[in-house]
Amino acid sequence: MAYGLLLLRVVVGGTMFTHGAQKLFGWFGGGGPRGTADFFGALGFRAPLAMAVLAGLSESSGAFFAAGFLTPLASLGICVVMVVAILTVHISKGFFVSNGGYEYNLTLYTVAVAVAATGPGRFSADRALHWDDNLSGLWWGVGVLGASLVLGGLTVTLGRRRERLEHAPA
Repeated sequence: MAYGLLLLRVVVGGTMFTHGAQKLFGWFGGGGPRGTADFFGALGFRAPLAMAVLAGLSESSGAFFAAGFLTPLASLGICVVMVVAILTVHISKGFFVSNGGYEYNLTLYTVAVAVAATGPGRFSADRALHWDDNLSGLWWGVGVLGASLVLGGLTVTLGRRRERLEHAPA
């Protein structure tokens, strides 16, 4: 089990970190903060540059996730950004990623919640620091799940401009 958790954390955490690095630094062909801000602006976010930086930081928590360091917090960062991505970009396109749907985001979300619930495993910074007993368990998973849904939902509802009605009554 320890090797499986390590592999899962490193692959998912590394994937998330690279997405964050695209947004924060323009690495790996990313747009950097300005390019990402343009994308968030097109999605209707009120403060697109701030959202770009926050999304980049949340995704960069993948480095902590990969290392198994502060695992529930790293899981929360991944989960919040996945909730926002699903609600703003992917849900209208259905389930399958081949149509732009949310299956990939849901998979990453599920992995992050599951690792928060099970703990990072033997090969982790949390274990080396003797924190894993305090930073793992079912309630951490439930907490990450609930907090990410609330924070992601609030980000989407409060962080975006209301769409103007095309045919507003006179």
